[in-house]
Amino acid sequence: MSGPTDLIRDTSVHLGPDPSRVYADLFMPGEELPGDHSRATAVINRVLDLGEAEVTEALAELRMRFADRRSLDHTFQHHFDTIAHRLGTQAAPPPDRQLLIGAYFTHDVSPAGGALTNPSIVAHPDQSGAGSGELRFIMSARAIGEGHVSSVEFRTGVVAGDGRVRVDAPGARLVTGRPRPTAHQRAAFWAHLEEVGFAGDTACLVLDSLGATFDRASLEEAIGHLDTRLLTREASREVVTQLRWIADNNYTVTFDSDSAVSERVLVPTGPTESNGVEDARLVRFVDDDDKVTYFATYTAYDGRHVTPQVFRTADFLTFTAQQPCGPAAKNKGMALFPRRIGGRHACLSRWDRERSFVAWSDDGLVWDSATPVDTPSRASNLIQVGNCGSPIETAEGWVVLTHGVGPMRTYTIGAMLLDLDDPGRVVSTLPRPLIAPEGEKRIGYVPNVVYTCGALLHGDHLVVPYGVGDRAITIAVVDLPSLLDRFARTPSLTTTR
Repeated sequence: MSGPTDLIRDTSVHLGPDPSRVYADLFMPGEELPGDHSRATAVINRVLDLGEAEVTEALAELRMRFADRRSLDHTFQHHFDTIAHRLGTQAAPPPDRQLLIGAYFTHDVSPAGGALTNPSIVAHPDQSGAGSGELRFIMSARAIGEGHVSSVEFRTGVVAGDGRVRVDAPGARLVTGRPRPTAHQRAAFWAHLEEVGFAGDTACLVLDSLGATFDRASLEEAIGHLDTRLLTREASREVVTQLRWIADNNYTVTFDSDSAVSERVLVPTGPTESNGVEDARLVRFVDDDDKVTYFATYTAYDGRHVTPQVFRTADFLTFTAQQPCGPAAKNKGMALFPRRIGGRHACLSRWDRERSFVAWSDDGLVWDSATPVDTPSRASNLIQVGNCGSPIETAEGWVVLTHGVGPMRTYTIGAMLLDLDDPGRVVSTLPRPLIAPEGEKRIGYVPNVVYTCGALLHGDHLVVPYGVGDRAITIAVVDLPSLLDRFARTPSLTTTR
């Protein structure tokens, strides 16, 4: 690690990919690749043709091989129920045969089999068990598995008063949550439709019949009330498709309460994230009424396009996904400020792909304005700049960890200081990176990359978990007083041309 050694020290923490941690998911034979034809019906009929002895033997072997799995029969039954409609008019088979059919439509997924990287960190909502001077934390990480599909995993740990960091061993099993429709905001729907040019008469007919907040059933009822003659028009059908697409991208996921935080995985669910939930930036947000909500802005990837989205949770048990919109809600790298400023929500954005902006919103969903605060101007970042997570509030200003991309596509981590009351004003910028890939840290799935999605302040210690080579995670600790002193002695080099 290169950088100012009086400011930063590395810890011995190393977290890498672990292909042994898996969860069971639905598998549809023949649909592994886009455009393939499902072989589901043929597989079902082959299982139905097996003799009773073969069914009994196969099921017994499965139960023995996967005896360490929780609720194995329940998983098989759930997956059978999911595809049972393919039986057509055939009578439902006996229970054991249903379970075996379900097994053929089940596969193990190792979400972090390839890499575990790009972490973010916040104070744990439950501080019970923390010792004197300690702070419990939750750390998110981008887990990369088969097909380069990304999910979000979690780890827990403790920061001691002297800045020492301990990461707990994760739970032995992984679980995914149960998705369900969520409440929708009419204003957000309208803003989305305006962005894509569908805010016309058909959209008015549907949305004007709904309240400010509505659910999926109400949306479908409003669509059902459209004149059938209207739906013969292609433009009207496109509006309806768009309305349903927006609704599908806003959902809620709930995990079983007996699962540990480190056992929970947020997997791709909505259409915008079908190929990945990437680079979650966690923040503990305290509203003006002191209500605490944890947000995670992330990049949704569908295989062709990237879209910013937001998870919201109060307890890391139930998460609601929402899709922000507006001029600043584009591309990658949105990061929310941890409180309102002047009564408005604020965020960092890289909507133009190469500069950092401060953007504003009244409701936290529609981001309508942005001010540039950082632009490629130094040798380490002439390709692009961006944030490395949500700003950290200090008495001297907002500390923002930044990333820069320089020659040989080298990613480094730097820092800048923004004014507390006017975060569009840069107070100071470090002229050189805090962390750069060096030695073994140059090696990885993506070489020459160090990257973080968020840091945690505890006393005078800024805890910075970061990914190395898009492969593994380590943690550094920055001495905050020394960093602030360096800011005070360094004039801003940032320009916004």
